[in-house]
Amino acid sequence: MMITKTKTFDVAEFLEDEETIADYLNMALEDPNPEMFLLAVRNIARARGMTQLARDTGLGRESLYKALSEGAKPRYDTILKVVRALGVKLLAEPTHV
Repeated sequence: MMITKTKTFDVAEFLEDEETIADYLNMALEDPNPEMFLLAVRNIARARGMTQLARDTGLGRESLYKALSEGAKPRYDTILKVVRALGVKLLAEPTHV
C-alpha cells in the first residue's frame, strides 16, 4: 500500500506581495464574521514576520502578538498601524456599485 503524505495548507506561504495581501484582506472584509478579518491580518503578519512588523509599526513584539491573538479585540489604531505597515490601506466604497 502506498502512503501519501500531505502538507497542511498555510495561507501565509502565498502572501508574498501587497496586491495579494490587499485581495486577501478584501475577501476577509466581505465575510460577515468579523473574526475573519483579524485572522487575515494575523496570517499576513506571520507571512511578513512579527519582528519586522513590530519594528514597522512601532509596537512591541509581545504587544503585537497579544493584539493579533485569537479572541483579541485590538484597538482600531493598532489595526490601522499594522495594515499600513503591511503596505496596504483600507478604503470604503458605496455598496450600490
